[in-house]
Amino acid sequence: MTQHIVDQNLNKEQMGEIFEEVANYFSLLCEPTRLKILYAVCNGERSVGEIVTEVESTQANVSRQINMLYRARILARRKEGTQVYYRIEDQKTIAMCKTVCSQIATRIAGNQLPVSREAAVDVKANH
Repeated sequence: MTQHIVDQNLNKEQMGEIFEEVANYFSLLCEPTRLKILYAVCNGERSVGEIVTEVESTQANVSRQINMLYRARILARRKEGTQVYYRIEDQKTIAMCKTVCSQIATRIAGNQLPVSREAAVDVKANH
């Protein structure tokens, strides 16, 4: 069996660090409001007010979620007077989110239920 590029020449400790960072990255993307925010800005820069309207959440919650995405360098911001505008900084994250959302949408459209957390745990336990 061939090894992936990521684990070549890395020891178990280094791989553990990588897995920890990957888990942190995915935990950032596991919150639906953050995904809605990414969807709101994936086609162009938007003001915080526009994002709040599209996401249909409170200003405080959206601002908190935007800040997390900004600190993770997934979003970038620009100030213009009193307005703050956000845009996608990390195109690879958006590409990955679009791929996953497309796959889930296809499942739902085909009347296949999305994988539940319980089913995912079962699959993991059986491998």
